[in-house]
Amino acid sequence: MHLRVSNRPPKPLMIWDGECHFCKRWIERWREITAGKVDYATYQEAAARFPEIPVEQFQRAVAFIEPNGEAFFAAEAVYRSLGYRSSRKWLVWSYDHLPGFAAISETAYKFIARHRSLGSTFTRLLWGKDVRPPTYSWARRWFLRMLGLIYLIAFVSLWVQVDGLVGSNGMSPVGQFLPAVRQQVGPVAYFLLPTLCWFDSSNTFLHFLCGGGVVLSLLLIFGIAPALLLAVLFVFYLSLAIAGQVFLNFQWDVLLLEIGFLSIFLAPWRLWPRDLIWWPGTAPPITGAPVSRAGLFLLKFLLFKLMLMSGVVKLTSGDDSWGWLNQSFHWSALTALDYHYWSQPLPTVFAWWADKSPEWFKHFSVAFCLAVEIVVPFFIWAPRRPRLVAAGLIIFLQIIIALTGNYCFFNLLTIALCLLLIDDSVVGTDRRAVRPHVTGAPGGRGLPNRLCQYVTIAVIIVTLPINAWLIFSAFKPQSRPPGWLAKFYEQLEAFRIVNGYGLFRVMTKDRGEIVIEGSTDGIEWLPYEFKWKPGNVKRAPGWCAPHQPRLDWQMWFAALDAPEQNPWLVGLIVRLLEGSRDVTGLLAHDPFPNKPPHYIRAMFYRYRFTTLEERRQTGAWWKRHELREYLPAISRDQLH
Repeated sequence: MHLRVSNRPPKPLMIWDGECHFCKRWIERWREITAGKVDYATYQEAAARFPEIPVEQFQRAVAFIEPNGEAFFAAEAVYRSLGYRSSRKWLVWSYDHLPGFAAISETAYKFIARHRSLGSTFTRLLWGKDVRPPTYSWARRWFLRMLGLIYLIAFVSLWVQVDGLVGSNGMSPVGQFLPAVRQQVGPVAYFLLPTLCWFDSSNTFLHFLCGGGVVLSLLLIFGIAPALLLAVLFVFYLSLAIAGQVFLNFQWDVLLLEIGFLSIFLAPWRLWPRDLIWWPGTAPPITGAPVSRAGLFLLKFLLFKLMLMSGVVKLTSGDDSWGWLNQSFHWSALTALDYHYWSQPLPTVFAWWADKSPEWFKHFSVAFCLAVEIVVPFFIWAPRRPRLVAAGLIIFLQIIIALTGNYCFFNLLTIALCLLLIDDSVVGTDRRAVRPHVTGAPGGRGLPNRLCQYVTIAVIIVTLPINAWLIFSAFKPQSRPPGWLAKFYEQLEAFRIVNGYGLFRVMTKDRGEIVIEGSTDGIEWLPYEFKWKPGNVKRAPGWCAPHQPRLDWQMWFAALDAPEQNPWLVGLIVRLLEGSRDVTGLLAHDPFPNKPPHYIRAMFYRYRFTTLEERRQTGAWWKRHELREYLPAISRDQLH
């Protein structure tokens, strides 16, 4: 229904039923979206100005009157009013040009108009009392500070190990690794391995990168120059990740790099913080850089990708311990936690107790994990209340995982991403203070912010096809990407800014442990004790997270393969024979503190958690059985 009125309004005017509480809530939302470009009035106030429109029409549907006097009603009125916001113009275009869009919209509008109480109920269930567009100033502030804390943890954790891992007297010296790659592949090595260590690979420079990362992380926590610091932190950690070789090739390392890179486009471009602390329930400063919706989308999509891929790869791996649908379409198996607690790399003491839980509870826990990882991520895009439920479930899962296993800062990274699902209205922020952050008030119109917005959109365009393919590959593991996409991904892969995820795709159903032993005479052998990985059966599983003992972790992976597939292990043996203090400093106990042994060998054992009865009788947390020799004895004479 279209008509013209003689009393033309000076600005576009939306007229609504002031006695309809459902209408009032949604008018508040539309008022903020149109940001002053549209006036709003109740028909009880404005009907007399437009006698051409019957009062009954005002009661049935909203009316929108253009400055030229043309009037629209119902769904078309809503779309044309929202079309005054550039990001909503697609609604008007779809209504005018997309077959069926107008008919479906008007049918839906009529149904809601006739059942306003039902619509109001669903609005409260999905949005709560506030349906206005969410703002995320509080979330951005605390997300960036938590990211700064995680960077701090990562740099400090690596700093205390870096000499023994890749230092000049470490297991896999970066000073030998980089020249070897350069000699083998030529100048392309600089692109394949983007690291500042090409300029200097000394221990001093490695310490500079770690120490510099610590200082920059502290500055980021206090909100100083966040965008600039994030860019430098990314370069520093990428340099260390490349230099760290296999020791820094874990999923949380690449996740930290991907989050760190994408956070550059969420962070405000400013030098000094407006304030140091902003607690829930208090108002933020009125001026400030806007929260980039494009930057927010990138990080929310990363959380979606991380969770969805982590769940889907379990079901498509072919490992029946994660469950499968049988011919009767009933779930079977779900036995992954029958193995996980004792077979994971570094279990905690809580994992020992969790392993004693009933079988039905373990199977229920597997089903819960899969539901949170596969179903819940879709609610990241839902209205406020389902979105908050999704955040709560993901955070709860991460806490449970962290209690039973040492996964370094991986759980903290996932929880940090969940903070971005909490909008300002949830924490009780005065929206009048944060509204300029969204509407493009003077604080958000600076050239750096506009340029960052354009770059962010470019990043979305570049990475979205790759991310879409990575998610698709989780559903279809045997599929291959188109040639052009594969080549494009190869160009970006070295920078670790777009990655696939999926821990424990196939559950490890056995636990082999490598026990390294030394001897001065080849007859009496003494074991080296690691700080965190199982060794002494009477030592309780420890809790080291968010610190990552990278040698201990790598020993777990080494036990899954043959010695020749772990060249760094030879480096470990050589350094122990040489008595390298940098390497022995990574161990809990060196049985040869004064003089290195003459021989080193590695034995292979099967480890299991003890039962409650075995623990009471022996006091041991583990039981083990010697299987074979993993690495034959190597003497110091063979080094020369």
